[in-house]
Amino acid sequence: MKILIIEDEIDLLSSLVSFSEKENYHYDIAKTYSEASERISLYDYDCILLDINLPDGNGLQLLETLKNVNKTDGVIIISARNSLDDKIKGLNLGADDYLTKPFHFPELNARIQAVIRRKKFDAPHTLSFANIEVDLQLHSVKVNNNIVNLTKKEFDILQHFIANKNRVISKTSLAEYIWGDHVDSVDSFDFLFVHIKNLKKKLKQVQASVEIKNIYGVGYQLLEI
Repeated sequence: MKILIIEDEIDLLSSLVSFSEKENYHYDIAKTYSEASERISLYDYDCILLDINLPDGNGLQLLETLKNVNKTDGVIIISARNSLDDKIKGLNLGADDYLTKPFHFPELNARIQAVIRRKKFDAPHTLSFANIEVDLQLHSVKVNNNIVNLTKKEFDILQHFIANKNRVISKTSLAEYIWGDHVDSVDSFDFLFVHIKNLKKKLKQVQASVEIKNIYGVGYQLLEI
């Protein structure tokens, strides 16, 4: 499970990092609105811990961004503000929960787990794009109702492409999504190129109406053709 910690208070940020490591959560951190906005645009998270008061923006604007692009990351607002209006506004913008500082970490963990359970329960079991249908439970892919045999990595890559269809995905973010923390020990992206080359070949063989387009110097984009 991967979480994004958006917090500018150094002491609390340090405590949240220690908490995440203790619970074996993979995590990214953002101390400013601009850092958080970049992280949200590049990656998907199981849960976002969101501070409202940021040095260069309001955390509620990040909620609006998530809502506008239809992202389904779970969000728990963590704020010193105990205003009913702030809580209502945050929840109306799509936050899953609201926790007022100071708080106890066992309570935070319970709330994170509750958000994750709800997201998994509400999540769709299938993804579709053009003439491709991906069954997330059965880990199967069909094109025009014909089964396509993919490796696990190819399946994961295709799933990520469809979830971010029409968006440009950087090589780094795709590698981090597929290989997680192990990507740091890799010297090049050759391993990624091979999987994508094989995926392209298999999709072409079954006449999938999509193109995995190389965006030179950036990454990839899945388009319908």
